[in-house]
Amino acid sequence: MSGPLKGIKVIDFTRVLAGPHFTKILCDMGAEVIKIEHPESGDLSRLGPPITKNFSHYYVQQNIGKKCLSLDLNKKEGRIIVEQLIKNADIVAENFRPGTLAAFNLDYNSIKNLNKKIVYVSISGYGQEGPMRGKAAFATTVHAECGTAFAKFKHENIKLTDFKSMQSDFSHADVYTGLEASISCLAALNNAQKTGLGQHIDISLAATMIAVNERAHAELSGKNDNNDEPFALSAPISPYLRLNSGEIVVIAASPILSFVFLRYARMMRRLDLIDNPKYKTAKLRRKNYKDLMKEVYDWVLTFRNAEDLEAQVGESGLAIGKLRSMKDFAEGPWGDYWQIIRKIKIDKDNIIKIPGLPWKFSRTKCEPKNHLAIRGMDNKEILSDLGYSKKDIKKLYLKNILSEGNI
Repeated sequence: MSGPLKGIKVIDFTRVLAGPHFTKILCDMGAEVIKIEHPESGDLSRLGPPITKNFSHYYVQQNIGKKCLSLDLNKKEGRIIVEQLIKNADIVAENFRPGTLAAFNLDYNSIKNLNKKIVYVSISGYGQEGPMRGKAAFATTVHAECGTAFAKFKHENIKLTDFKSMQSDFSHADVYTGLEASISCLAALNNAQKTGLGQHIDISLAATMIAVNERAHAELSGKNDNNDEPFALSAPISPYLRLNSGEIVVIAASPILSFVFLRYARMMRRLDLIDNPKYKTAKLRRKNYKDLMKEVYDWVLTFRNAEDLEAQVGESGLAIGKLRSMKDFAEGPWGDYWQIIRKIKIDKDNIIKIPGLPWKFSRTKCEPKNHLAIRGMDNKEILSDLGYSKKDIKKLYLKNILSEGNI
């Protein structure tokens, strides 16, 4: 394994999405990640369909390349093994409910006595302390609590009876928190290498979702854009249009926003729209939106295809994008160039396709391993590296401290 984090060791107690996404980023950058799993069930995401030859595609996407150690933390011998690993590690990651690992003396205050340089990352819904410390959290519940879902209700006038449209299409809180965890962890790791001292990072899904919301400045101030100039540069209300070619495109930014409206008028060669009393202000453009968009749509229909439209839209500093599936885009010319599809071989007849790396380093090339581990698959190798004999390891299996399984 190579990459800018080669030589960094991570002990990973995380499961499902936010934590595993975070540690997979470290793994893809070259770190050695040892994933600790429960001796009976393992990471719940191993059960997530689709499943090929006992491997969950969901699990593989977030855990490929990691070594898997399955042991019982309820038993002293299991905790001793983990403590030995932590003594030589750089990072510990966990996303249990706050306080869970303290019961095993594996919380930060205990761990820092074993390794003063350790960077210990705790991911939770609402933080390690505070009034919502013990509240269970999943991405969808955090979206509801912190205003993400509320904004969708407000702007799309969603009815409570329309259950499906109440949910976001992706687990944004989990993925964004994984990204924020990687950023903060690498900053702390850099500091530890300079000072010789690690630290605890407390990161919450709720705080992340507020921090990454480009509308937060308005929402927190109680501002409302439903009847005036749209916030966030109007990106969330950019119009989708169908061309004569059958292609569906989006123009990035809405003509409701005043300075964007001027660009629309210029790119359409329709400066008369600027002086039209129906479109003089954002409020009027909202009121007469259907009429305004008919003008835009009639203009769009004069182009043969998306490429011709894009050339004229680009003159005004705007951009278009074609509506297509991820599969179609990833299998196209750009996907081939970027190598955005990573193929994980299960056996000679089966592969699982997951996303490739989102970055390219000019000097420290990342070449992540396609190590695909069932639960506990790496037990013997990890313990052998710690100095355990084959006899010692066999005893740990007989005591049910170590285990292996298909899930």
